[in-house]
Amino acid sequence: MKIAFVGKGGSGKTTLSSLFIRHLAADRVPVIAVDADINQHLGAALGLDEAETAALPAMGAHLPLIKDYLRGTNPRIASAETMIKTTPPGEGSRLLRIGEENPIFEACARTVRLDDDAAVRLMATGPFTESDLGVACYHSKVGAVELCLNHLVDGPGEYVVVDMTAGSDSFASGMFTRFDITFLVAEPTRKGVSVYRQYKEYARDFGVCLKVIGNKVQGADDLDFLRAEVGDDLLTTLAHSDWVRAMEKGRPALFELLEGPNREALRTLREAADGAYERRDWQRYTRQMVHFHLKNAESWGNAKTGADLAAQVDPSFVLGERLLAAAQPV
Repeated sequence: MKIAFVGKGGSGKTTLSSLFIRHLAADRVPVIAVDADINQHLGAALGLDEAETAALPAMGAHLPLIKDYLRGTNPRIASAETMIKTTPPGEGSRLLRIGEENPIFEACARTVRLDDDAAVRLMATGPFTESDLGVACYHSKVGAVELCLNHLVDGPGEYVVVDMTAGSDSFASGMFTRFDITFLVAEPTRKGVSVYRQYKEYARDFGVCLKVIGNKVQGADDLDFLRAEVGDDLLTTLAHSDWVRAMEKGRPALFELLEGPNREALRTLREAADGAYERRDWQRYTRQMVHFHLKNAESWGNAKTGADLAAQVDPSFVLGERLLAAAQPV
């Protein structure tokens, strides 16, 4: 299942996504963690030092490889150069599976070891480089993530956790529809809940499953504030954590020592994610993929590539679990 963490900058979404990733990894389930934020901090939150974080390969730098691999033998895609971030899969496309080995994971993913030999695969869009400044949009880098999500066939008990860019920047592409559930991390402040209102309004017509995690909740007044502002969308809350404070200093204890109430909150998140996956509508998922591809094609893609990108849509193709057996690695 695909899970996004969003929220205002400084709300703690990277910290919360890293805790959830650790929680999943502790149960030895397959996990791919993706840092899709312009501020690349997920690696550090998972215990990498500065040198290890800086050495993570940038997905954006491997976009030609990603396109060429995913294109496969799809006859509707004339060349990898005509693929854009929204290009949907069709007959002949290569699909990704969470637990497999393939050239994309080999080039872009690195294994991060956690407690007791638990491990996750970590991928990162990559930070802005000096050559990007003033001439590039960060969403061009996130396009590599969107392409991979569009071609991913995931099953129950498999998890992709994406730490998204802050605020409402997620809506600069159709990637916000790629998730079974979106966890919005909100502090009990007016600014914290304003991002929630904006996100919910933008996502309203797309069937996005949005749940709020109250973070830095210090007492009953904070809890009452969040309940009044977000209502039934409030899923759970996390309080102050000495474990997190030690982690942020680079001296984390064993994950099993995370405070009991915070561990219970993480179990609540997993239950919500599992339930959301069970309700996934593969037809709608594919239809939304095509919708955003046609919008991007008309807006800029056709002009940039010199091709009619609407012709890339395979009208008979529906992504789904039935394709798991057919999604063979190279």
